Amino acid sequence: MRHRVAGRRLGRDSEHRLAMRRNMVASLFEHETISTTIEKAKEVKPFAEKLITLAKKGDLASRRRAIALLGDRSMVVEEDGDFVKKGSVISKLFSELGPRYLDRNGGYTRIIRLAMRRLGDNGQLVLLQLLGSDEKVEKTKKAKKAKKKVEAVVEEEPVEVVEEQPQETPDEQDQPEQTEEVAETAKDVQDESKQ
Repeated sequence: MRHRVAGRRLGRDSEHRLAMRRNMVASLFEHETISTTIEKAKEVKPFAEKLITLAKKGDLASRRRAIALLGDRSMVVEEDGDFVKKGSVISKLFSELGPRYLDRNGGYTRIIRLAMRRLGDNGQLVLLQLLGSDEKVEKTKKAKKAKKKVEAVVEEEPVEVVEEQPQETPDEQDQPEQTEEVAETAKDVQDESKQ
């Protein structure tokens, strides 16, 4: 019996599971979205988030630990029939993804269920995505309550602001007449355009 045994076997032995997890996370960091089954996505998501947390630290020890956990796979792009190296997954993780999530405490990925099913075994397909920089961090209930308390205190204690009115100079007294002349000219122009 396997009572209280954490993790999914996914029909693979331990070495195959480890290699699959590393490959899926490397692809996720490279492309920022991958399509897979719901079980694999739920298994890969915590590993990806731990690596992003390491990247947020950004020091040498974190970089070495990420390389040990993930490996340093090169990112290759095809240009004009030739394959060109465009850096590595670890360099992208520490230079782009880590700084992107500095103000976010976890929750760097999301799983979106797709309507279609996988051909063959009818498995539920999902998109595993990294959140973009444009998504806002949702405020917690405590932060909302604290904001309401501050607003309530501000409303209870009104502060009276007394402004001194400057003395009018003769030039400022002539300005209202000028605005009346401008208004009359504008009316004349409108009347001419109607005709």
